[in-house]
Amino acid sequence: MTLVARALGEAVRARALELGFDRIAIGPAERPEHGAAFERWLDAGYAGEMGYLERTRADRLDPARLLPGCRSVVAAAVSYNHEASATGAEGPTVGRECAPTAKQKIARYARGRDYHDVLKPRLGALGEYIREAAGGDVTSRAAVDTSAVLERDLAARAGLGWIGKNTNLLTPSLGSYFFIGVVLTTAELTFDERQPDRCGTCTACLDACPTGAFVEPYILDARRCISYLTIEHRGDVPGELRAGIGEWLFGCDVCQDVCPWNRKAEPGHEPALEPSAALGPLEALLDLDDQAFRARFRGTALARTKRAGLLRNAALVLGNRGDRRAVGALTRALDDHDDVVRRAAAWALDRLAAP
Repeated sequence: MTLVARALGEAVRARALELGFDRIAIGPAERPEHGAAFERWLDAGYAGEMGYLERTRADRLDPARLLPGCRSVVAAAVSYNHEASATGAEGPTVGRECAPTAKQKIARYARGRDYHDVLKPRLGALGEYIREAAGGDVTSRAAVDTSAVLERDLAARAGLGWIGKNTNLLTPSLGSYFFIGVVLTTAELTFDERQPDRCGTCTACLDACPTGAFVEPYILDARRCISYLTIEHRGDVPGELRAGIGEWLFGCDVCQDVCPWNRKAEPGHEPALEPSAALGPLEALLDLDDQAFRARFRGTALARTKRAGLLRNAALVLGNRGDRRAVGALTRALDDHDDVVRRAAAWALDRLAAP
């Protein structure tokens, strides 16, 4: 690398920290190292109903399809491990003042604002800075998980962290409680050293999965993953997996909560990602109509499930809790206009009626 590339790389790192990113790493814009493994994963059907992954398969295997001529990848991390929400899997997951009866299990990343709204503007600003600092005909393009790019693989190659056995990106300081964003650029930048796999012989994440979603280390069958089932999956949750969902209303953190690297993970500092207002009793969710659902969850990750998905999840959780005080709300849900919600409510009522 030239002195110019080294100086530009240092300037980009400094600017990224000024923009509020917690960690930054720079690597080559090469074809993802695990591209072949990604294709085998798709071919095995482990993506479930996430058809967009198949449709964008070729694009994800070559960053140059997203940005022709790209030479470098700037991988950025923003922690969402706020101390206010770092109370473990059993603690309140939306709201700082949840009553004991209103504690809901919601994945940590979804407790504040939608992370896309936080990351995208900053990544765009970083890309613009690279263009201005590099000059000439340099172009850049920002990408989060909505773009056709294997951002986790590119970030690992850049040295942001290593891909753990639970398929999350891990770093010694942030654990895995952080978002990843990348900026592809045609600029020549100095590259960071990659990090070694530090998972060792630990299998805590694999052993703890409530639904047995890990086929083997580093391979997740999304069709059995609680996060997939409660967010991406449309329609009925398979009967044999409903009990395994337990009380997870949206997403799941089990394989992260048991990871030793997360025990001393640094807390997050981004205010927009702090837990928002209390969610309240699950029974109240079952009374939300379409308009009320959109108004309630606009600007949050929870909107991703759509109304039917979140109400389905709420009914399943109420059934798994075994609290017969939910019978009234579940009975009303038997008349819901969505058949998925009705069937989930019926299952929950049957479960509450069982000895």
